[in-house]
Amino acid sequence: LQTYKKMIPLKDTVSWMFKRFISLQWRAFRRSPAFGSSVLFKILSAFGILYFTAIFALLGVGAFYLVEDEMGVDPLPFINDFLIYGTSFWVVTRYFFQKIPVLNIQPLMLLPIKTRQVVHYVLGRTMFSFFNIGNAFFFIPFSLVLLNEGYPPLQVLSWHLAIIAIVYCTNFINIMVNDRDAWFYAFAGVLVGLGALQHFEIFDITQWTGPVFYAFFEQPLWALAPWALLFVLYRYTFVYYAQRMYLDAAMQTPKTEALQLRLDWLNRLGRSAIFIKNDIKLIMRNKRSKTTVMMSVLFLFYGLLFFTGSTYESAAWKIFAGIFVSGGFLFTFGQYVPSWDSAYYPLMMSQNISYREYLEAKWTLVVAATLASTVVASFYLFFGWEAYAAVLAGAVYNMGANAHLVLLSGAYIKTPIDLTSNNKPFGDKQAFNTKTLLLTLPKLALPMLVFAIGNLTVGEWFGYVLVAFVGILGYFLKDKVFNQIERLYKSEKYSTLNAYKQNT
Repeated sequence: LQTYKKMIPLKDTVSWMFKRFISLQWRAFRRSPAFGSSVLFKILSAFGILYFTAIFALLGVGAFYLVEDEMGVDPLPFINDFLIYGTSFWVVTRYFFQKIPVLNIQPLMLLPIKTRQVVHYVLGRTMFSFFNIGNAFFFIPFSLVLLNEGYPPLQVLSWHLAIIAIVYCTNFINIMVNDRDAWFYAFAGVLVGLGALQHFEIFDITQWTGPVFYAFFEQPLWALAPWALLFVLYRYTFVYYAQRMYLDAAMQTPKTEALQLRLDWLNRLGRSAIFIKNDIKLIMRNKRSKTTVMMSVLFLFYGLLFFTGSTYESAAWKIFAGIFVSGGFLFTFGQYVPSWDSAYYPLMMSQNISYREYLEAKWTLVVAATLASTVVASFYLFFGWEAYAAVLAGAVYNMGANAHLVLLSGAYIKTPIDLTSNNKPFGDKQAFNTKTLLLTLPKLALPMLVFAIGNLTVGEWFGYVLVAFVGILGYFLKDKVFNQIERLYKSEKYSTLNAYKQNT
């Protein structure tokens, strides 16, 4: 501590402090027990980023000519009309996908480091998120096309800078609503309502918002407004976190009123009811699990991409959609068994608990959720019997085969989950390894292969029957499969306990 005090006055600059923070986080990443899987995950993420970057760039170049040639309208006002939905989409996708940068600040609080430097560093890291930079690969090519087509350079520049400021505004909006679920759900509800009103030609929000975005082009001085809003949002976020950055707040555990849930009607399920009740309470009381359930509900509408248009002509893609529509909860919740119990898993393992009862409870929960999703997804009957047949066949396969596979892959996913945080709801880097990747293939590829065999030999309906038959066969083999899964969990028990103790 004395050495640090001597060093700080000599090099008390923002750039030097930022370099120290980056160095500390690099060491934490390199020394992490999950370093190997983290590197592999980041390499594959880099390929994904390059892919989407190329897609955005092509859209940026082609959007102008596509709108002009196919619709016969001026592309710039058309884009401005729908930027309200683009802005809303950025907020929603950030909420579910963007990782909020974190920094272990407790050790830093004991050192002579200014609070504002720490907060500036954490907020500054968010500025380099792919969700910010990725948008530039659309708007920069689009703006260059505007210049090439003879639009005034000053007006194009003002419009472009205004849009960039709006993108960064959504970045700080995401930081502020990350811990305020009510705000997000209210915003999402309003967005869905406005979209529905426009679809049914009751109220068109774009008639009011389009001129606002177009004003950034017509009146370049208006481009200063988004930058002023960005400054206000940054300042508010900075003050919010700076005022709460003290040691007592960092160490204090939030206290909330407990939700009383008895669920006595589940007692008929025997000893497995204990674990089912625990999971239901976990889902209803914790932020991370609530987000997961929210995502599983969104999976119900995944089939709209396949059953309402000609995006995918192949019949095999329909069974792919059916797997996702009915298996939202299975994939989002089931794949993290037993990580949901990581906070008290060591305590559970010290008790006289049967692994078989524990696994049976998890299986019952995901199967019940899959059955409920199938019933709710009955609205796909409006798109024809074939569409709902794909959902039914996918549901049977999920309950008979994929329910076993997610429990099997859970033995290899040793990722402790912070139930109080919304951070990384779509999966942590430790959840990614070669074994889980291989176990993902039969969940998605095998039913498509089985369907393709039935479809090519007899017909589409026989393909659905064949997929369902594999699910029914898996149900009758349940006892033998569970014996193998139970042995696997027992062999991985101590490595799982050790992984849950790691602070990565």
